[in-house]
Amino acid sequence: MQIVTDSGTDVPLSPDEMKELKVNVVPLNITLDGKTYRDRVDIKPEEFYPLLEKSKSLPRTSQPSPGDFVNLYRNLAKQDPEILSIHMSSGLSGTLNAAQLAARMVPEARITHVDTKTLSVASGWQVEAAARAAKRGWPIERILDLLKRISDAAEVVYTLKELKYLIHGGRISHIKGLIASVLNIKPFIGVEKEKGTYIQLGQAISFDRAISGIVDLISKQHQPGSALRVQVMHTFNPDSATVLRDMIDKLFKCTWLPMGSISVALGAHPSPSMIGVVYAPAAVFGELSG
Repeated sequence: MQIVTDSGTDVPLSPDEMKELKVNVVPLNITLDGKTYRDRVDIKPEEFYPLLEKSKSLPRTSQPSPGDFVNLYRNLAKQDPEILSIHMSSGLSGTLNAAQLAARMVPEARITHVDTKTLSVASGWQVEAAARAAKRGWPIERILDLLKRISDAAEVVYTLKELKYLIHGGRISHIKGLIASVLNIKPFIGVEKEKGTYIQLGQAISFDRAISGIVDLISKQHQPGSALRVQVMHTFNPDSATVLRDMIDKLFKCTWLPMGSISVALGAHPSPSMIGVVYAPAAVFGELSG
């Protein structure tokens, strides 16, 4: 079995691990100042955000085309027709739809699609788990059951300093976004599990209080001292991400995944200041330990 995903899942694996576990990534696209880049192929986060800050225009992002998936599916099917294609939420992107359209054009492949109903590393955890389980020879039904349990257990929440990019990208209500911008409110934004769309979980009147508010949200869901799998991510704000990580680490028994920048195609909308965290009970991943 081979794994296909998109760059919006931010799979927490090294390039060597991706190759070993047969994880293949189709990049999303970002357009800024009339130039289009393939996410993490033509441009990296450390290159993009300085360009964004200097630009007088706002970025646009787009999903991969069905043709991008057709080419990959056909090439993979020559090696192994069994393909598990796992993608960021259909409630936030048309990427899954593009992948499903492509699958109809590749009848020689047996493709199973998964809508993670979330994004970034919360999706990437599902990709990673599927790849490790497939490597161990698990049947597809058992893998899909594991992904459902991870989806149910994992939560994502993020905050940011400014809202203009989110408003421009249509990722939040325009009117609510304008009101929050005028009042200088810092929202806590998550992803609800039924449709996989953004949901506001709370708000704070300063960015520092927003960071504390995220930790408070986690504490309401999990008792301090609980064993959690945790990953802190950011767009281009490692200092604030480190503050969040340290605050969480003081309260919980954490299995930490590496901190880093999220997909440029995702980060183009929240803004360079965004920080966020994905967390779940560590026990959910116990079957893949050892």
